[in-house]
Amino acid sequence: MATFLLEVGTEDLPASFVGDALTQWKAKIPAALEEQLLSPDSIEIYGTPRRLALVLNGIPAHQPDREEEAKGPSVQAAFKDGKPTKAAEGFARSRGVSVEDFEIRDTKKGEFIFVTQKIAGRAATDILTELIPQWILGLEGKRFMRWGDGDLRFPRPVRWLVTLMDDQVLPITLANGSEVCVSDRISQGHRVLHPEPLTLKHATDYVEAMKSIYVDVDPAERRRKIVAQVATAAQSIQGEAIVNPDLLDEVINLVEWPTAVVGKYDEEFLELPSEVVITEMESHQRYFPLKSGDRLLPNFITISNGDPAKADIIAEGNARVIRARLSDGMFFFNADRTQPLADCLPKLEMVTFEERLGSMRQKVDRIVGVAGAIATQLNLDSTQTDLVNRAALLCKADLVTQMVGEFPELQGIMGEKYARQSQEPEPVAIAISEHYLPKGAGDSLPQSLTGQVVGLADRLDTLVSIFSLGMKPTGSSDPFALRRAANAVVSIIWAASLDLNLTALLQDITTTFAAGRDGVNASELQQDLESFFEQRVRTLLQDDEAAGEAIDYDLINAVVGEDDPDYRARVLSNLLDARDRARFLQEIRTNGTLATVYETVNRASKLAVKGDLDTTSLDPAGIVDADLFQSPAETAFHASLQKLVPQTQAAQAERNYQKLIDGLKKAAPVVAEFFDGDNSVMVMDEDAAVRQNRLNLLGLLRNHARVLADFGAIVKG
Repeated sequence: MATFLLEVGTEDLPASFVGDALTQWKAKIPAALEEQLLSPDSIEIYGTPRRLALVLNGIPAHQPDREEEAKGPSVQAAFKDGKPTKAAEGFARSRGVSVEDFEIRDTKKGEFIFVTQKIAGRAATDILTELIPQWILGLEGKRFMRWGDGDLRFPRPVRWLVTLMDDQVLPITLANGSEVCVSDRISQGHRVLHPEPLTLKHATDYVEAMKSIYVDVDPAERRRKIVAQVATAAQSIQGEAIVNPDLLDEVINLVEWPTAVVGKYDEEFLELPSEVVITEMESHQRYFPLKSGDRLLPNFITISNGDPAKADIIAEGNARVIRARLSDGMFFFNADRTQPLADCLPKLEMVTFEERLGSMRQKVDRIVGVAGAIATQLNLDSTQTDLVNRAALLCKADLVTQMVGEFPELQGIMGEKYARQSQEPEPVAIAISEHYLPKGAGDSLPQSLTGQVVGLADRLDTLVSIFSLGMKPTGSSDPFALRRAANAVVSIIWAASLDLNLTALLQDITTTFAAGRDGVNASELQQDLESFFEQRVRTLLQDDEAAGEAIDYDLINAVVGEDDPDYRARVLSNLLDARDRARFLQEIRTNGTLATVYETVNRASKLAVKGDLDTTSLDPAGIVDADLFQSPAETAFHASLQKLVPQTQAAQAERNYQKLIDGLKKAAPVVAEFFDGDNSVMVMDEDAAVRQNRLNLLGLLRNHARVLADFGAIVKG
């Protein structure tokens, strides 16, 4: 067993690529080694801005010897008149054996030729020589570059390679045109603290040897150091650091030897909204802001990759930069406040939403229209409707402010502040910020009704307008984040319990949108959107965290339907009901109640399709003729259906499906008697009238069950 080290040295890599590259290696390298029968005892993967590294501990020197069996042609095809045919000779050549090595075996398809070969294991060094270039050049990411006069692509130029099998260099060459990078045992230290190279003696020395030249190759260790240093630095000025997890992930891969440095800026900048100061620090400078209670402090923490002895100089240099940036922010903030937010609306004419869809001002007009349609469905009073319309009108106004022009991530946030400055109603100001929520998976949702309505209107307009161009998401391509938009629509409706008919809403929006637009078919557009929303509902139900457990795929099919337009229409017309039914099904499957009615309902449903009863009727009156009954079982079945009608209707009205299940449980033994009891009947009676009457009984039971779900889609057990 040996230890193998690979280090790929580069110019400074993008921080995001370092993390992605390590994730890819952690997935690909163990699988590649296992495929080659060279699985080591452990694999350590490291990365810094200037290097990606791999240590294989306890890797075998050779693959194990093994036997490999190959099946050849049939005996009939391999031999003719006792002599080998061309098929036999070709098979022998392909396996590197002679005809005398053939073994004849009986199989289900007759006698066939087999060959068993002993294959000697290859040396690990030979295999690694082939795999390493694939591991390096097989990495995927954004913005790869070429350098020199070669075609090799990587995020940054590769400058050195270290490949050690214990204490021996494994020769690897990466050719890039006229540049050739040949592996060695020489690594590079920290640019500032140890600019001299280091000769590595043994693969097992790697991590500690690198620390001696001020390079901590382990991202997890750098994380621990940064978190501890930031906490200590914050305490030194009686503050608390605001540690954004995404920023922490980035900073870890920006430094090789982290040092927390506290800096200071002028207190006058605290007059800026805290979001501006924090965004400037985090997004532009990669600083950790500091606070005391709810108040920002005029300090920051930067993670330096320089000389700790020069922390004061580093702090002052960073302070000069942040002061300049915040001065710009102060100028933008003051300039924006010289006019009411509403005065920005004409400037939206100059901002293009999408070339074929017009300006952002035109989009705002559409948002106002959609918001009005939602307000009508929700029966909002005139005061609330006025707030919705005003918030919809102003929701994008801050896009043309100087502050948002400099800091796009502050869209909505600055709109809220400028709306207050402009004496807009508080619900309008809040809605301008909230309508962007959620910004991603796991993000908070809008809490105000005005924010919820405007957020829905914005996303529905985007979905309708982009779909009208035929730009539906395909595979991983979703440049307008339409999946996220549809997910947000459903999530907001569910979280806020908004009683909205999405089908009717889409019909209203698509009809209005298509009017006067050549080539846009409102009906086809609506159908496409309904199918799209159906898939989003399925996806969200599969990951329904609020339900406490994932909802099984077959139960989702039972609620949303499998190629059943009636179910899809019901889901989209009442998303709250669809969610409640799916959660309820999962609950009664878990507690065992579903099993008590499943067999009865499923058996009835399968037979009911042989009749012609519609799928919506519930009341046996006028559908079942008691004069045609020939058995007490039919009478009892009929009576149980009559009792079930009010329970099912109550379940529908109250969305309390336990009432329906309780009714089905009481009906189950009666239906079982109808099928298999002493008074059981033959459903498919020779008399057409009797047969149809019995099928109607079964059809009515199926229809009651369909109020909850399509039991035919539920998988038993």
